[in-house]
Amino acid sequence: MFTPLTLPEAFTPAECDRIIALAQSEPLDEAGLVRNTADHNIRRAELAWLDDRAGADWVMERIIALVARANREGFDFALTEFAESAQVARYGAEREGHFDWHSDIGAGAVAARRKLTMVVQLSEPGGYQGGTLELWPDGFAREAQKARGAATVFPSFVLHRVTPVTAGERWSLTIWAHGPAFR
Repeated sequence: MFTPLTLPEAFTPAECDRIIALAQSEPLDEAGLVRNTADHNIRRAELAWLDDRAGADWVMERIIALVARANREGFDFALTEFAESAQVARYGAEREGHFDWHSDIGAGAVAARRKLTMVVQLSEPGGYQGGTLELWPDGFAREAQKARGAATVFPSFVLHRVTPVTAGERWSLTIWAHGPAFR
């Protein structure tokens, strides 16, 4: 069974604010899809990659510890590296920010090795409407916890989406842990 695992209070509210500030320290990029294709019917969001932001090393140190804990507690996957930077996404109501159903394993050389995905809720749940992270691990849609600072960890092959934001804005932090192909 590949039930998503929640790590409550993975980041404090003050740390969530620091991560959002890091993302906003430079202009955000338009979100694309694998191979840099932008299809706004599939995804509407703006992104910051934390490896491009000075002072973000502490975030990756925390991510490494959280993913290791989640993997021990719930998955026991063979993980070897973090081959991609942590990504901060902003989903705004002005564009009905969303990301339709998808899995994180892709055709690219790096995306094909994704094994675990971790999404951290950076926004206060009352600061937006819509924007629910939903996962489909076993034939039933499940909502991820919306508590600020909570991390949801799941196998990268699990279908998931972010429903359209209808008011306010939702910020999240996403990272992928990589390893050898599943057998």
